Amino acid sequence: MSGVSFKSALKGLMAGAALAAFGVGAGAGTVSAQETYKIGVVTFLSGQAAESFGVPAWDGGRLLIEKLNAGEVPAPYDTVGFGGMQIEAIPIDEAGGATKQVQEFRNLVQRENVDAVVGYVSSGDCLAIAPVADELQALTILYDCGTPRVFEDGQYEYAFRTAAHATMDNVSMARYLKARGVDVDSIAGLNQDYAWGHDSWRDFTAAMDQLYPEAEVVAELFPAFGAGQYGTEISALMRERADVVHSSNWGGDLQSFILQSMPRGLFQRSQVVLSAGDHVIPALGNNFPEGVVLGARGAYGLMSPDTPLNNWWFDTYQERYGVIPVQAPYRMAQAILGLKSAIEKAMAANGGERPTKDEIRMALKGHEWESPGGLIQMKLGNGHQAIQPTAIGTTAKDENGNITVTDIERFAAECVNPPPGQNSVDWINAGFPGAKCE
Repeated sequence: MSGVSFKSALKGLMAGAALAAFGVGAGAGTVSAQETYKIGVVTFLSGQAAESFGVPAWDGGRLLIEKLNAGEVPAPYDTVGFGGMQIEAIPIDEAGGATKQVQEFRNLVQRENVDAVVGYVSSGDCLAIAPVADELQALTILYDCGTPRVFEDGQYEYAFRTAAHATMDNVSMARYLKARGVDVDSIAGLNQDYAWGHDSWRDFTAAMDQLYPEAEVVAELFPAFGAGQYGTEISALMRERADVVHSSNWGGDLQSFILQSMPRGLFQRSQVVLSAGDHVIPALGNNFPEGVVLGARGAYGLMSPDTPLNNWWFDTYQERYGVIPVQAPYRMAQAILGLKSAIEKAMAANGGERPTKDEIRMALKGHEWESPGGLIQMKLGNGHQAIQPTAIGTTAKDENGNITVTDIERFAAECVNPPPGQNSVDWINAGFPGAKCE
């Protein structure tokens, strides 16, 4: 957990509430409401998703906000705050389910009077929040959540997702296996029993059917989210001896699956592919198995690009927290930078005045901006859904015995994301028409 204990993180949260949301912007002096831009930041701060995902995401968010308020972020983000406005952040725990999150969202908008909400890891929460954002006309940046359904099944004016959905993860995983010449005759899957898990497995098997049409699905396992114990499922996977075992598990579920599978030899018997697996490397360290094909839901962490912006972000995060940044802080950072970019784009268009939420949402629609993980383009969902480049690699030990990622393959955004106006699974089943692969 990003170099600090969870107890320490919670103490920090309580202290921060008394110091204007962690004292973000401290040292800038007292600012008026006109000079402050207030955001609610929602992510898991408790529960099994907190240690490896939610807390690192907020760690990244508060670090970036601090640096933006101080004007210490490299170009093109070297202006102070959001167009000169100091950023004030109110962190909210995402734990508790969709009904609770809808009420928390209403509180942020109607009681806290935030200017925007940035948040949500759970696909179920994103599906619940998006229509409420339109109901309240509240600018909302979905920084994560993987299901393609948000903007494929719905249309929204005030909700935006600044990261690619899970179709990218699973198409790139299948393309990686093909590019590396992996023989696959049989496939099995273990995925969580809700929208994220079912959508991930659907997209992976559909992509594999295009690239490995002779491969047979021999097991489809859907344990409950938060199950924690996988003995029965691991026994089934061991019995089937599939060439490839796919899992989109994340958080504590993924850690448990890995730790319970290792002593039983699953990673030796099958090629395990983890579409979102990089985020548990800091927690597991050198207990993470070698030879796992790994996704990070983007070109993040050990697979991030060598650019000035990314090198600054990677080093700054690691120096502050003592661990490398993985997918959660990267996705939080690209959401905040996207909001900054849209605000400043709107200000440039209106003569430098503080933009309205409608001016900001129109600036963000179809927008693109640089992030530590590469170029983000709002090309899907009528300009409300991002696509981005990604990377897949294989875990190995370096010369010092530390876990790293090797054999990295990079995929252009338009190679592994559907074109505008196309449903993800229909695009895959049609053979990826319009894909632009280098």
